[in-house]
Amino acid sequence: MGVIYAITIIVLWFVHLVYIFLEVRTDFMSPLFYAHIILQTYLFTGLFITAHDSMHGSISTNKKLNTLIGVISSFLFAGLSYKRLLDNHKLHHRYPGTEKDPDYSTRTQNLFYWWVIFLSHYVSLIQIIIMAIVFNILKLFADEISIISFWVAPAILSTIQLFYFGTYKPHMEPHDEKMKPHNARTLKRNHIWAMLSCYFFGYHLEHHESPSTPWWKMYRLKKN
Repeated sequence: MGVIYAITIIVLWFVHLVYIFLEVRTDFMSPLFYAHIILQTYLFTGLFITAHDSMHGSISTNKKLNTLIGVISSFLFAGLSYKRLLDNHKLHHRYPGTEKDPDYSTRTQNLFYWWVIFLSHYVSLIQIIIMAIVFNILKLFADEISIISFWVAPAILSTIQLFYFGTYKPHMEPHDEKMKPHNARTLKRNHIWAMLSCYFFGYHLEHHESPSTPWWKMYRLKKN
């Protein structure tokens, strides 16, 4: 099932991107225009969640297939290095919410500055070059405003969605005893909101307690 979910997200991301490039006009007065941006943002988030599950070996028991899907998802998301993601994520689970956690900010709890610090651990010169090359390739098929609206903007918005619901809110201070030893909390609300907000990634304490549980099973573990 993990492979099916992963392939479904990748295919939906690709098909919808091609569709909006070819069929949707850039119309800043159209609600449908923004609806497509929101949907593509959500599918971008799904790509990262797929890569995340791959890092925990949750997609397939076949290690090569599991890694391949993770590499593809990471690259499609924003030219990310799967190895860099994996190395940092191992540290995040080993030292959550501490100065050794690359996803955590000990300098400030300010949302914006923490987000910038968070991104600095994943953005690289090679990634920027890759994205620039892809941008110019996409210009052969779509105009610049469409690329910015339907590819660049959703990718950036997705990082905000992932950061806010998957890092900032679950790991922000104060850290009480209920959050120990993972310094993580579970965001309240119902399963529908949890799925729409970040593929159940807001159930973060449960994720740290059972990191091998895939996103589509996380709701079963929610405690409160």
